[in-house]
Amino acid sequence: MHVKNETMTMSAILIQRWYRQYVARTEMRRRYTWHIFQSIEYSGEQAQIKLYNFLGYLMDNFTPASNERNLISHIFRENEVCRDAEWERYFCYKNIEVPEIYSGPHLTFPLTVEQAVGLVEAFRNKKQLHSRYVLQLLLETWKQLRMLPNINRISTCHSKEITICGDLHGQLDDLLLIFYKNDMPSLEKPYVFNGDFVDRGKDSIEILLILFSFLLVYPSEVHLNRGNHEDHIINLRYGFTKEVLTKYKMHGKRILKLLQKIFSWLPLATVIDQKVLVLHGGISDTTDLGVLARVDRHNVSRLQRRDTRAQPVCPLTRTSTRTSGPPTRCSCGGSRSRFSKPSAKGDRPSSTWETPRLKRRWLRPCPPSFKSVPTVFLVLLQILDLLWSDPMNQDGCVPNEVRGGGCYWGPDVTEDFLNRHNLQLLIRSHECKQEGYEFCHNRKVLTLFSASNYYDVGSNRGAYVKLGPDLVPYLFQYQASSMIRELTVRQSVGRTERSALKVLREQMFAHKTDLICAFKTFDSDNTGLVCLSDWASAVESVMHLDLPWRMLRYQLVPCKTNGGMIDYHEWFDELHIDQSLLETLYRHRSTFETIFRIVDADNSGFITIEDFRQTWMLLSVYLKMEITDDTISDLVVTIDRNQDGSIDIDEFMEAFRLTDKKSRLERGRSMFMGTATDLTKLEGDPNI
Repeated sequence: MHVKNETMTMSAILIQRWYRQYVARTEMRRRYTWHIFQSIEYSGEQAQIKLYNFLGYLMDNFTPASNERNLISHIFRENEVCRDAEWERYFCYKNIEVPEIYSGPHLTFPLTVEQAVGLVEAFRNKKQLHSRYVLQLLLETWKQLRMLPNINRISTCHSKEITICGDLHGQLDDLLLIFYKNDMPSLEKPYVFNGDFVDRGKDSIEILLILFSFLLVYPSEVHLNRGNHEDHIINLRYGFTKEVLTKYKMHGKRILKLLQKIFSWLPLATVIDQKVLVLHGGISDTTDLGVLARVDRHNVSRLQRRDTRAQPVCPLTRTSTRTSGPPTRCSCGGSRSRFSKPSAKGDRPSSTWETPRLKRRWLRPCPPSFKSVPTVFLVLLQILDLLWSDPMNQDGCVPNEVRGGGCYWGPDVTEDFLNRHNLQLLIRSHECKQEGYEFCHNRKVLTLFSASNYYDVGSNRGAYVKLGPDLVPYLFQYQASSMIRELTVRQSVGRTERSALKVLREQMFAHKTDLICAFKTFDSDNTGLVCLSDWASAVESVMHLDLPWRMLRYQLVPCKTNGGMIDYHEWFDELHIDQSLLETLYRHRSTFETIFRIVDADNSGFITIEDFRQTWMLLSVYLKMEITDDTISDLVVTIDRNQDGSIDIDEFMEAFRLTDKKSRLERGRSMFMGTATDLTKLEGDPNI
């Protein structure tokens, strides 16, 4: 009996030990998967700001008659198309007829509650609002927004709770689920939507139209804050521009122009009961609500264009009060997620065009009392901080080198800011969180993210928060996809992990040349082989993602090893992009597409061959690489297959979609749904 009990105890201990190891491995996979997604997302934002700096340099330093300046000058004239008195004539909708066969919703103004609710139901059923009504709704929204202050001040009462939503990013299913769980906006159900309504998701315009319609019906109960993605330059890269032009081919340009104007009029923040501040990104050690309340928010873009030359700034020692070491993001349970360190090339501006604007990124502004600093510059920095900043665990305030804009601010900055403005809580969004929300800085900062399944199905929950008169936050979590309810924890983590590894593999292939150079530093005999330790060191030296590369080796390098060595040439042979120019293009494909859409001034989706040449010349200056006319001519011949003298951006970008053998085989499985025997034959077929 004693032996039996001892055996049972040992079995229980073994099972417990196995389970703990399983949970630890699952958590580790979940964390590095998350880190892969966020690192790649933030590097894209950094590249976007860098591109904008470059375009600003062209505007400042090229002569007005230069081809390069003419190509991109129109994107900086958003407020110069016409004056306010002329906007209604410029965007007149009355000459647009609605055909009798149109089966979507019809709108009349002033808008009614029934029409706003009907619009929600129409979008739920995949219907599209006619462009006449879109323009009319946007014009009415613009008129309403112009009457609002920079900072909305609202209050709760005994019969009301205010619902606050974070980033939606074009994910209509999340907004519909919030309305289903919490009811639609009404006199008894006020809402604050905290920016980033658009980009990434496929239903951004529908979300905007729903929010704008409820704003018109309930102007005192619905409040919209501006996010960093409510910006026409950002929209060029992250999908909203393309979405509008695809859905509204005839009047898309006018819709985008009007939205550009509307975005500039969105309020910057909301204060609830004089105690809770709601804004999109965050604060810095110079944030002053008094200054932000007085600025002409719709002129920020214009001010930025006037202020593009070198500005007087203070050294980084201005914010050297934080503890040593890299900034770490706030995370649940007090754990810290280390940021990847910028590459040596990216640590400081190295080229002429980077210097004037990037000083804002690497150097913090002096205090407002520093008389040599222009007021306009300080105001601009405060707005950038408000839209782009993130909290960190350490005290102090440092430039946000990961995103490329805004800053990281610490608990001491939060404490000082709340005390100066007599506040008790700061609610912000801007960062995807796995649980949909996260408290930090002694629970005085709440991050709220409402786009569930943001990176992939099962990657994160969405959340919204309700505040009553006691101002105690009540949080509600959800996931919009029904698929996640059918998956076990292991299946959910595995699905998200595969998606992250696919993205990571593409990023690594896009840095093929740099990686091979790094491998060769460890391969002095040029054998094409490196050991696992050297492979991991080389990859980290190029990618700077701070990932457990040794553990990821089996997922990232499926080819066989030779005596424990990795054949890096065989690894890259899995990819069918071998030319250095095409590799460079793939690595910077988002930047190229952004430049393409900027050059496409009429938003037609096509540019002439001459403009295509100029686009390549811009790209060559931006990347600091030589691209000859002969090379561009060869590309033109390859891309312009129908010989019509114009280049289609979608076909061009699709030509550089990267695939490897493994992903092609996986698509083959889903397409053919063959038997195990059939698929085994496919795997062994060299032609597949």
